[in-house]
Amino acid sequence: MSAAGDGRARIGNVVARAIEPVMDRYGIPGMAVGIVVNGRTYVYNYGVASRATGRPVAGNTLFEVGSVTKTFTATLASYAQATGKLSLADMASQYVPALRASSFDKVSLINLGTHTAGGLPLQVPSDVTNDAQLMAYFQSWKPTYAPGTYRTYGNPGIGLLGLIAASSMNQDFVALMEGKLFPWLGMHDTYIDVPPSKMESYAQGYTSKDVPIRMTQGALWSETYGVRTTAGDLLRFLEANMGMLDLDETLQRAITGTHTGYYQIGAMTQDLIWEQYRYPVDLPQLLAGNSSKMLLEANPATGLAPPLQPQDAVLINKTGTTNGFSTYVAFVPARKTGIVLLANKSYPIDARVTAAYEILTHLPGNAP
Repeated sequence: MSAAGDGRARIGNVVARAIEPVMDRYGIPGMAVGIVVNGRTYVYNYGVASRATGRPVAGNTLFEVGSVTKTFTATLASYAQATGKLSLADMASQYVPALRASSFDKVSLINLGTHTAGGLPLQVPSDVTNDAQLMAYFQSWKPTYAPGTYRTYGNPGIGLLGLIAASSMNQDFVALMEGKLFPWLGMHDTYIDVPPSKMESYAQGYTSKDVPIRMTQGALWSETYGVRTTAGDLLRFLEANMGMLDLDETLQRAITGTHTGYYQIGAMTQDLIWEQYRYPVDLPQLLAGNSSKMLLEANPATGLAPPLQPQDAVLINKTGTTNGFSTYVAFVPARKTGIVLLANKSYPIDARVTAAYEILTHLPGNAP
């Protein structure tokens, strides 16, 4: 066996030891696991993309990535800043005339991208179904907390940031993502609107009770949970985030800029959507930072002044969930090492984080 083949087999054994028990425990039909290590990328596919057809998970299988979408939205906003279209330090109402003389006069774009606007909810209210209703909702919203004092995770803030970023560039958000950002990154199997020719590659999702399901579109869905992609493409995004690709300098600066730390919440530093920890990091810290308490409750946030410039000796991560899909991504810039977990079933976040941590800490040269 060649050295490359031997490396793939050894890493595959590490991945299998962590992933196969999780798939068995939660009845996950299919998973794709991507690894970046030692300058190489590897994808390991397990199970089926659809129980009905028995089609196996393959390199072109599309998974919903849920809130990992937000990291792309953050990248677009950072790019808009890098090209002089906006400043993240500005107040949101400066870019949305309909929100002038509202609470958003005191909410910065950084607040929108760090879940610190002052108590925006997890989801846009279900009765908000069009742009006019969305603006009316934002106009009437009143903060529970002073902006920048509490982190309340949710979709409305980053969704609004996505709308503002696209507007500042005088284009539609989806058109910018699919026509510019994804191609610039070399992500040629990544979509918000999956074309008919790719629907056969789109995995079937399953709820925790094994009911077949795919995402439901709602207000701000494109900006907050709409991306469908492959493990290989998502690995490429991690490589871009670790400076491993030959990208346009402005785009690379924008990507790296999303790793700027703005708030401290326990051991977790809140970047522009990304969440980071000093490396090495222990598993309990990662589990606490990705817990239901962090997801569903208001947590005191301490502003970092000045903001923490992008670091190498950190672990940066993000989870993503839809009703039928589960995602976890993590990477360590100093080691140029990262992991992507994609599954076509809803299963607990702590199981994802634990499996990823086990894999990362057993990769060649990566024990913490």
